[in-house]
Amino acid sequence: MHAYIAMRPVPGPAVPLKYNYLIQSAIYSALPPELAEHLHEQGYEAGGRRYKMFTFSRLLGRYVLDREARTISFSEKVTLVVSSPNIKFFHYLINNLLTRNHLRLGEARLAIEHVRFSEQVVEEETLVVRTLSPVVAYSTLLRPEGGKYTCYYQPGEKEFERIVSANLAKKYAAYHGQTAPEGLVQVRVLDRPRLHVMDYKGSVVKGYTGRLRLIGPRELLQIALDAGLGSKNAQGFGCVEKVAGRGENHMGGTVS
Repeated sequence: MHAYIAMRPVPGPAVPLKYNYLIQSAIYSALPPELAEHLHEQGYEAGGRRYKMFTFSRLLGRYVLDREARTISFSEKVTLVVSSPNIKFFHYLINNLLTRNHLRLGEARLAIEHVRFSEQVVEEETLVVRTLSPVVAYSTLLRPEGGKYTCYYQPGEKEFERIVSANLAKKYAAYHGQTAPEGLVQVRVLDRPRLHVMDYKGSVVKGYTGRLRLIGPRELLQIALDAGLGSKNAQGFGCVEKVAGRGENHMGGTVS
């Protein structure tokens, strides 16, 4: 399930350029304390890894970037997309946000105008997606002289495909409590991937945006749509949406 949260800027301080952590915090604060604590501290576990099973997009809309002040100002409507397979998560999140009527990001405020839901269903073993936030795939490796370093991969590389496929299988097992369907998820690049280098709480994160074709078991493709593609989803990475083909529509409703 995807929620498209349409907002408008409120006069006052601009949004900090490093806003991923602020959005993540706003999402947790909109949930009941017990659910927020469960997701933040435990989540869903499989293979020694824990998954939050939600992700969110970049802030989408026209903006002016102030590099000196490290802020981003939106001149008109701005949209935030949140996706998750957990309907209970959505029930609490959206009801709370609509009650507050705004999203606070640091000192900045965005007034919520309406929310549109989109239940994007995978119907075949192939799926074309558009990234709404950069997809991250990485490995932590050991240096010959000692110490560790992080190696990031881009769409089109075999390691990217392997990591993304294994990650989806683990998410499926964690959320559904059963072994994932057999079969790998193949990733085909449809655009030239665009590199994004971001700072998340002082750590550098590298991810890529663009259109991708995913081929594999429908159940794993559905997890990619709902819970995110790649790693660090709850930090605002790997949010994707289905690219509607001929004869396809996104079904959804609007709540104001």
